[in-house]
Amino acid sequence: MDMTMQFPLSRHTLRQGFLSLALCTPVLALAAQPAAGQPAAVLASGAGVSVTVDDLQADAQRIPPEVRAGLLARPQNVSQIADNLLVRRVMAQKAQAQGLGNNAVAQAALNVARDKILSDAWLAKIDADNTPSAAAAEGQARNIYKAHPERFAVEEQVHVRHILIAGTDDAARAQAEKLVAELRGGADFAALAKERSADKGSAARGGDLGFFGKDKMVPEFEQAAFALKKNEISGAVQSKFGFHVLQLLDRKPAGQQSFSEVREALVKEVIEQAQAEGRVAAANAIRKEFKVDEAAVQAYSQSQAAQPKAQ
Repeated sequence: MDMTMQFPLSRHTLRQGFLSLALCTPVLALAAQPAAGQPAAVLASGAGVSVTVDDLQADAQRIPPEVRAGLLARPQNVSQIADNLLVRRVMAQKAQAQGLGNNAVAQAALNVARDKILSDAWLAKIDADNTPSAAAAEGQARNIYKAHPERFAVEEQVHVRHILIAGTDDAARAQAEKLVAELRGGADFAALAKERSADKGSAARGGDLGFFGKDKMVPEFEQAAFALKKNEISGAVQSKFGFHVLQLLDRKPAGQQSFSEVREALVKEVIEQAQAEGRVAAANAIRKEFKVDEAAVQAYSQSQAAQPKAQ
């Protein structure tokens, strides 16, 4: 059964052609600078090189923000990252000493890496410059909420718990009907669900499936669920999973999400839209200053097409 019961707020898709993907990826976060005259603390050193807190903070930007602080709060992780950075730094020095960074491919790669780091920092500044104030963002969010009520419509939902008897034969039906009689006679639904339900996921919650709307469950189950009255016990309901015995716990009529329910998501949408527009404007301004050499592009593509395919 589809146990999905989330109803995420629908969002407008940003259709600008430049850097929309970049909004979904972390850009370089500029690490806090040490006080004047105070160099960053050294975490590891040797072979004539060292790794500082600033180095670690820069490398840590690749770690997802939601887990970064927790990971860096463990000394063993910080030690391992510092060790890896130190090894890389020594390797880089050896490569430089041997002239390995002087060939055209290495130089191009270094230029691309530098461009990525600095452009990410510039984009972070563009985002900051185009981020509306909290009051302005909330005001725009309220305007969206009022102008597009259809986006926040909520369908009727029911809150149901069930017990599943596996199998579709006569023996399974008899078990389900016996269960119906016990429950209608006052037996504890949650206790019986934990003891007898073949749906082990919901059984651990006393059979509780939470709230769900239409088209979330198999048709036979859905029809029975929406036909029940509050606290009513169903008969044995057959589906492809077996026989279900349901109880309706609550019902939410169709309506509309309140602004407080969608405020956070809408404010985020407003901010992301403003930042995207700022990035697009900046990119378009840059594009006015150059053009792509289509002949060179065609020549390169043709040279690649002529390369033998990798086996």
